[in-house]
Amino acid sequence: MKTCFSAIQPTGIPTLGNYLGALRNWVNLSREYTGIFSIADLHAITVRQDPGDFRRRVRAVYAICMASGLDFKNGAVLFPQSQVAAHTELTWILSCFTMYGELSRMTQFKDKSLKNSDNINSGLFTYPILMASDILLYGAAAVPVGSDQKQHVELTRDIAVRFNGVYGDVFVLPEPFIPDMGARVMNLQDPKRKMEKSDPNPNGYISMLDDREAIIKKCKRAVTDSGGEVRYDEKLKPGISNLMTIYSLCAGKSLEETEREFSGQNYGTFKTAVGEAVNTALAPIRDCANEYIGNPAHLDKLMNEQTRRATELAAPMLKQVKNAMGFVAD
Repeated sequence: MKTCFSAIQPTGIPTLGNYLGALRNWVNLSREYTGIFSIADLHAITVRQDPGDFRRRVRAVYAICMASGLDFKNGAVLFPQSQVAAHTELTWILSCFTMYGELSRMTQFKDKSLKNSDNINSGLFTYPILMASDILLYGAAAVPVGSDQKQHVELTRDIAVRFNGVYGDVFVLPEPFIPDMGARVMNLQDPKRKMEKSDPNPNGYISMLDDREAIIKKCKRAVTDSGGEVRYDEKLKPGISNLMTIYSLCAGKSLEETEREFSGQNYGTFKTAVGEAVNTALAPIRDCANEYIGNPAHLDKLMNEQTRRATELAAPMLKQVKNAMGFVAD
């Protein structure tokens, strides 16, 4: 069975966008692949984190991922990235196979540098190398990502090709997996921006731990467009198109079915229906996650067990890399 790898940063409680664009795909992929999934806490520290809040968020994000329904019987693993030392060790090795010019062309580095002009650290610049290590360490053939992360997977392939060209076929060349719909759920207050868990405006996103009342309220406040027709048109009607995407994914319907269902109905009716569909999709996950969060000892036990499994899975690839390069054997 082939392997897939994906990770989520604990920079905030995962949003509906994270669920529809990532976590739901993790669940599906964990049935078809050996799924290696990580809480990317090392990636998160390119931005300063408060230690207490950071620990709580890592546990909360872990709980939500556990509650999302990963198929652990099929070999799925979920662990905090920082707990598997092979990730950072391989990152240094791969940094010696990554060109400065490649990193300087990364779109996300340019975007994040503008947002964090007072903290443009080297970790922000070399971030894609750590991502490459995450992927290559487990021989991942598929990497579920949003379209904004595709460039990083392409760089990972370039690094792997460069290494393999010197030392033989050590690394599997990964392919990005981008779902047709839902990879980029947009901000409820600004449908031209991606929905993000770090958004300072809580009305712009739906948290996976929001209760029904909060979800309905946020959907009702969502920015729409002139006119009252529920019709999909990303360019002319970005707000309503985003809500249609959300409804269709949560209700398990096509965009065409959603258009027919709400033909002749006003935006208010549709927004309420969107909120109810979102709550129906998130409620079981929210309830299960809150149970995990309420039992930290049990959650930590699960986390430790999964971390041991991930460490065992990572060790052979790191050993193969070091042997290929001529390092003295352990």
